Amino acid sequence: MPLSEQEQRLLDEMERHLMSNDADVVTAPSRALSYRNIVLGSILVLAGLGALIAGVSIGFNTGVLGIAVGVVGFLVMVGGVVFAVTPTRSSSRLPSARAASGARAPRASGASFMDRMNDRWDRRNEGR
Repeated sequence: MPLSEQEQRLLDEMERHLMSNDADVVTAPSRALSYRNIVLGSILVLAGLGALIAGVSIGFNTGVLGIAVGVVGFLVMVGGVVFAVTPTRSSSRLPSARAASGARAPRASGASFMDRMNDRWDRRNEGR
């Protein structure tokens, strides 16, 4: 069911307001895939596939050793896929970069979640 004109205008207005006021949404660094991780992950997948094929070939003659090699090859393949598709973190998101900048205010241990969010909103609107 399509939105009415009024609902569409309200949605567009809310989106513009969000994008203009929420600096985290606008300037959030994207977590992109790294070519280095993709290449190394692909190499691991190929090595795991080779070990899996070797395990099947060995399994016809020795049995247990072939199964062990095949399982290790499969685990290496899965690890390679996970490594290849894991996005990298930008340096601005690392804790050491935040500590070096010194821009982070100390967190009050007794403050509730909403109090911290309100403080964050106030700091953002003050331009700090």
